[in-house]
Amino acid sequence: MLELNLVFFAIAGPAVLYAGISKGGFGSGAAFAGAAILALTMEPGLALAVMLPMLMLVDLATLRPYWKEWSWPDARVLIAGSVPGVAAGAVLYSQADADLIRVLIGLISVGFVFWQMAAKRGLVRARKSPLGLWGGLIAGAVAGFTSFVSHAGGPPAAVYLLSRRLSKTQFQATTVIVFFVVNIAKFVPYAALGLFTRETAMANLALAPFALAGARLGVKAHRMIPERLFFAITYALLLITGLSLLWKGLT
Repeated sequence: MLELNLVFFAIAGPAVLYAGISKGGFGSGAAFAGAAILALTMEPGLALAVMLPMLMLVDLATLRPYWKEWSWPDARVLIAGSVPGVAAGAVLYSQADADLIRVLIGLISVGFVFWQMAAKRGLVRARKSPLGLWGGLIAGAVAGFTSFVSHAGGPPAAVYLLSRRLSKTQFQATTVIVFFVVNIAKFVPYAALGLFTRETAMANLALAPFALAGARLGVKAHRMIPERLFFAITYALLLITGLSLLWKGLT
């Protein structure tokens, strides 16, 4: 059961704000940190249910600033690939218990941090030639799956989009339109699985200002805050929360 007390809002408010900043200005890659943080304090399903409407609200708020600045051919490929990924995520979630979802969120969080560290040290090199149609469809499928189980679709999508050599703003705009569609696709199975409740709806109403403020700050931060600083903070948060979720899920 979700308790809407001061402890919940002290954790959920900053988590939603941070997710909004990430989605609004930094390509959605770190937005799932909010869900990971919430999953430390409540059932993973409730954390996902609270975050999805907030992420959708951020999507709506950031569509206008980046309107038509996206690469529609690349967005279309990722969206097409995400459909089977979302379906696979729904099937897994319907069969999994809370501890398995905690472990999955934890693995994705820690794996994301180590992948980024390996890339910065040259252990993983960016693909020199752009990924083609099948690469985009596979990236979309992985993004749809990880987005469903942990709201972590940003990194797989980024692998494809970065290979396409888009500009900074074109990259950001493309992630906005892609996850605007993906999050809508996730809403129906979330509802069918019974994740949304009266308590999650009340939480969403109270957290909406944090989501909108985060989206606005993210758009401004896109041109002001050094990406290196933002992601350094994010990696630290994800590593701590990811390891905590792994410990909780496995023990």
